[in-house]
Amino acid sequence: MAKGTRVRSTSPPDGGWGWMIVAGCFLVTICTRAVTRCISIFFVEFQSYFTQDYAQTAWIHSIVDCVTMLCAPLGSVVSNHLSCQVGIMLGGLLASTGLILGSFATSLKHLYLTLGVLTGLGFALCYSPAIAMVGKYFSRRKALAYGIAMSGSGIGTFILAPVVQLLIEQFSWRGALLILGGFVLNLCVCGALMRPITLKEDQTTPEQNHVCRTEKQDFKRVSLCSTWTKKWGQTCLCCSLQQEYSFLLMSDFVVLAISVLFMAYGCSPLFVYLVPYALSVGVSHQQAAFLMSILGVIDIVGNITFGWLTDRRCLKNYQYVCYLFAVGLDGLCYLCLPMLQSLPLLVPFSCTFGYFDGAYVTLIPVVTAEIVGTTSLSSALGVVYFLHAVPYLVSPPIAGWLVDTTGSYTAAFLLCGFSMIFSSVLLGFARLVKKMKKTQLRFLAKESDPKLQLWTNGSVAYSVARELDHKDEQSVALALSITTPHDQWP
Repeated sequence: MAKGTRVRSTSPPDGGWGWMIVAGCFLVTICTRAVTRCISIFFVEFQSYFTQDYAQTAWIHSIVDCVTMLCAPLGSVVSNHLSCQVGIMLGGLLASTGLILGSFATSLKHLYLTLGVLTGLGFALCYSPAIAMVGKYFSRRKALAYGIAMSGSGIGTFILAPVVQLLIEQFSWRGALLILGGFVLNLCVCGALMRPITLKEDQTTPEQNHVCRTEKQDFKRVSLCSTWTKKWGQTCLCCSLQQEYSFLLMSDFVVLAISVLFMAYGCSPLFVYLVPYALSVGVSHQQAAFLMSILGVIDIVGNITFGWLTDRRCLKNYQYVCYLFAVGLDGLCYLCLPMLQSLPLLVPFSCTFGYFDGAYVTLIPVVTAEIVGTTSLSSALGVVYFLHAVPYLVSPPIAGWLVDTTGSYTAAFLLCGFSMIFSSVLLGFARLVKKMKKTQLRFLAKESDPKLQLWTNGSVAYSVARELDHKDEQSVALALSITTPHDQWP
């Protein structure tokens, strides 16, 4: 299975078995992200059973999220060097083991290790490889495919939230964790659907890797000592990793990475504290779980409709802006939350926040692919989800400490809201500065040669001479080098 039968294709098929990949990714997001969200339903049970405060209990959810994102690059490495199928099946076994062992926990520390570390590691091996596979099978309808695949998080939350609450009432929290452990084993089925595909751009081997392999084979032919073979093997690995993670030096990716840190800090605490906050303002347990269900089902609508809308011709070139818009509006929702203290007010909040949460989650892989390309998408997504780790780890405990210190949720929610708004503003400011620099470079190109005029047709900038006799190659090359990427030259 590690070698597997690879489907060869010169370009993403945009259909066919790709829809089975979408279905598999949909199930992966149910078993990973939806189950993680539903851990918040156990919050009150853990707190009362182990008699601990908000901050100590919140570490369980934080560790699951942190380990899932922290080990996302590990999931990419396993997927790239073995296969996506092996990685997801192994992750399913680990995650199920963690949930089952967690049902026998006798202290919060046991839950930190089992439900937190072990289950989080299993989710990490599944999540980013499954998402990256969708990007390999789709190009023209990529946002829609991601919208359907990522909607599993919302659908899973909508279904699992009341089911988990019912399981807790019928079988206690231990029985509910045991049943979730069996449910998560379905990740092994999802892994079996992930048929590898080789695209044209993947078939082009980097020159450095070719040289490494050729010279390594030469050393083997002449039977040189194992020390030299080991050294050349290490050189090949370094060349491969350097090529695989070259996007880390791109300024656009660095800005995206910083923005993700603030966005991740803001988005996590709501899924931990929405149910406790609702209970604190007088909402019943069933109604509080119902709010999580609403959040989940509207998340689905955001996933699919926003993905479909941004694939339309009128918005195709503005997916980056749509991402900023969705993140910023989620931040504004946070700022309004402390004023909403009844079920009729919390329901519209869950609808609004859930919609835009689903919207920007769908566009994270699309925006990342726009910056780094499809070839490096798996590794880039691993890094992006890795950057979620630290905010996911610290934000719920910090929010819990603020609740314990101030006696209300206001400070915690305001901090999360401003963090998400800053994330959106930062990306928008970076894009504005980039456009200003491009405009300045075009102006300088005109000034450098008064006989040279520049005009733009679509996304490709062409240079033409003002006079028919002005066709020197130096001026044309100057304009093209300033305004247009080399691969887009006419």
